[in-house]
Amino acid sequence: EAARAENKRLLPVHDQLFCEANPIPVKWALTQMGKMPAGIRLPLTPLSNDKHAALAAALKSAGLLA
Repeated sequence: EAARAENKRLLPVHDQLFCEANPIPVKWALTQMGKMPAGIRLPLTPLSNDKHAALAAALKSAGLLA
């Protein structure tokens, strides 16, 4: 039951982490959470600006971002 509750809490985050090619959204999320410095190296590109709000909202709803 605890695992199901945790999965339900994190499901929106999991969905948003695949909004673009992996690992671009993951790196953006970790930077927002203060877990890694900003910046990526080629061939990666930054997360599209139109994806920021949805991913940030998912992180906030899961309690991962203030």
